[in-house]
This record gives sequence, C-alpha cells and structure tokens, in this order.
Amino acid sequence: MVEAWYMDESQEDQRAPHRLQPNRAVSLEQLRRLGVVYRKLDADNYETDPCLKEIRRAENYSWMDIITIHKDKLPNYEEKIKTFYEEHLHLDDEIRYILDGSGYFDVRDKDDKWIRISMGKGDMITLPAGIYHRFTLDENNYVKAMRLFVGEPVWTPYNRPADDFSARKQYMKFLAEEAQ
Repeated sequence: MVEAWYMDESQEDQRAPHRLQPNRAVSLEQLRRLGVVYRKLDADNYETDPCLKEIRRAENYSWMDIITIHKDKLPNYEEKIKTFYEEHLHLDDEIRYILDGSGYFDVRDKDDKWIRISMGKGDMITLPAGIYHRFTLDENNYVKAMRLFVGEPVWTPYNRPADDFSARKQYMKFLAEEAQ
C-alpha cells in the first residue's frame, strides 16, 4: 500500500524521506481530494495484466513507454534528475506505473504544502493536469516506470510559476469545488 506524508522543510538530500517529526501521514482520501488517483497493480505481469488493460481502455491511455532511471541506464542522468525535481505542472495528466524500484512523487496540497508519496513496485499514480509536483528517486537510486498518455505524449514541464495556464486554472477550480 502506498504511503504519503507531509514533508519537512529541509533542503538536504532530496532522496531522503523528509518526514515531519512527528510524522503527519496523508491518506488516500486526502490525495483523492487533490485529484491524485492511486492504484495497486501486478507489476510482475504488466505485459498480460487484465487490470492494466482495462485501465488503459477505460482511461483511453493509448500510448505508453518504459523508462529506467538509473545512472547506468538513462542518458544525461544528472541533468534529468534535476529536471524531474524542479517544481512544475503539465497541461495533461501524468500517469506513472512503477514496474521495479522506487521513488517519490511530491505534490502540493491546497495550502501549498509539500506531500511526499512513496512509490514502489506495482504502484500506479495519476497526477491531474495543473497540479504542481516533482519527482525524485529515493535512496535506492533506481526506478523502472511505465509512462502512459492519452494520445501522443507531451513531455513539456512548465516550471512554477505557471498559474496562467488553463490547466492550472481548471485544477484550482477543482480544488475549490472539493473544499465545499
């Protein structure tokens, strides 16, 4: 089961857990109210998994690839790690399915506080278009993930501030409606 918590303010190693003391856990329901969708799947059988096939059909995830983030596998590794960790948003949902290894997705809550989501093998997450977020490896320094898209992939991150995009405005409207 996925675990999430509010982060401390430390600027030290981004791959450390950065839990507040005492820990402030975040539930799946709290993540859902931010528009974050979590699923647990069978990563050992992703090529034939009927659950993944049904999710892809239902959500119209027509395009996918697999990325391995490790210093020996990813060209321009250090540059990519820095880019992934810069706070940004996308104009489309970001869907990631962890096939092996582990890492962290950080998302902003409605009060602009960081929530860290620990992702491991079998975890699938959908971050809504317009949410500020970032990604980093954890201390294991390795993850293999499936990236899914509706239609052709768009890789463009828009670093904060990016509040004028319609995706951000729609996301903020969603948050306001969830708060009612």
